[in-house]
Amino acid sequence: MEWYLKVLKNYVVFHGRARRKEYWMFVLVNVIISIILSSIEAVADLPKFLSTLYSLAVLLPSLAVGVRRLHDIGKSGWWLLLSLIPIIGGIILLVFMCQDSQESDNQYGANPKYS
Repeated sequence: MEWYLKVLKNYVVFHGRARRKEYWMFVLVNVIISIILSSIEAVADLPKFLSTLYSLAVLLPSLAVGVRRLHDIGKSGWWLLLSLIPIIGGIILLVFMCQDSQESDNQYGANPKYS
């Protein structure tokens, strides 16, 4: 939960770097919360209001942590636009997000693993 809250606190920080752990823990908690909200809506026979509201609330933090994660492997945040390409873009981004950090400092800052 610590990593999830860290991302929410840095929701407008598009500079710097984010470790794999920070990114994937945020994604994991995001998926769990989305499943819970969708289940509540299905059981209570509610419209998709709660899950849509939640998705909008975490859109900016998700973009910010995605850009910082790309910075961590030495790529520009603009690579996140690959997600607009169906299937192939998502696969490429998945590979990028799974890569290890650059060992040394890069143009986006110091390696957060060793800070």
